[in-house]
Amino acid sequence: MIHTSKYTSTFTILLIGLAILLTACGSEKGASFASSTESASSSSSSDPVKVNIAINGGISPLIIAQEKGWLDEAFKELNAEVEWSKFTSGPPLLEALVSGRVDLSLLGDGAAITGASNQLPFKIVGLTSDGRQLNNILVPYDSSISSIADLKGATIGVAKGTTSHVYLIKVLLANGLTQDDIKQINLQYDDGQAAFESGQLDAWISIDPYVTLNLEKKKAKLLEVDTEIYAPVSLIAHTDFAEKHPELVTLYLKLYKRSLDWQNENIDEAATLYEEYSKIPAPIIKIVLERSANQLSAYTPEALQAQELSSEILLAGEFLKKKPDFTSVIDNSFIEQALP
Repeated sequence: MIHTSKYTSTFTILLIGLAILLTACGSEKGASFASSTESASSSSSSDPVKVNIAINGGISPLIIAQEKGWLDEAFKELNAEVEWSKFTSGPPLLEALVSGRVDLSLLGDGAAITGASNQLPFKIVGLTSDGRQLNNILVPYDSSISSIADLKGATIGVAKGTTSHVYLIKVLLANGLTQDDIKQINLQYDDGQAAFESGQLDAWISIDPYVTLNLEKKKAKLLEVDTEIYAPVSLIAHTDFAEKHPELVTLYLKLYKRSLDWQNENIDEAATLYEEYSKIPAPIIKIVLERSANQLSAYTPEALQAQELSSEILLAGEFLKKKPDFTSVIDNSFIEQALP
């Protein structure tokens, strides 16, 4: 009996040990399976990437892409969700860029120069215009001002920090004048239109569609400028966004090109679409589109040279604290992948 009891006790201990071992193994397998399931579930239900796309100005192929749903649909296939915003000009857009509210957009030369000088977090990923026809000087239709020299002492409206501001500085310098020779009023384009119509300005530095609108209505005439001035318009991407999601930057460029091509091939329909967006008559916008020579390309040496020249002028006038290093800001790798 004593021996039987001994073996029984030993067998019982072995059974208990085996049960503990099996339980532990089962728990490990269960934990492993649960972890695997949770991982798969997490992967399949990951939140979409938020992409902040900003429309800059009143007429842009981005409006077409938004209205047609092309960007939203294409980005959704890559688990990305577009959030749209609109800015009247580059300076307020730069503020949103710094705060992380803009990932993809475009900038005129003034805002691009300012942003690069202040080392703001963006890359230039494409060129959509050399800007030679972008800016113009308007004077009232019955104005006695007939030359740049006549602007001395004049009240001039211009959106500070924009491509129009840089244009004004260049034109004045080319004609022996400076900003000290004029009275300058800082007006965004919509406000500038109201001020010009009400007779508060002797001259207004503006862009289309405002230029064509006032010329066609005979509210204004162009002041001739002999100097050819480049004002490159750049497509940009937030630096962090471009590093984390290069495929989305490339897709953005492809769809911008698609929208620009559609605009050029469907001018009447595009003009109607822009009319709804800008409240400017479609016939006026059609003229603007027919005059424009916008196209998407890599950043060119000519555009780079123009930006560097503008930077030197602004630096000499103490509008910049330091000269920007444009070579470090430009990245043509995305456009090279996007364009066939």
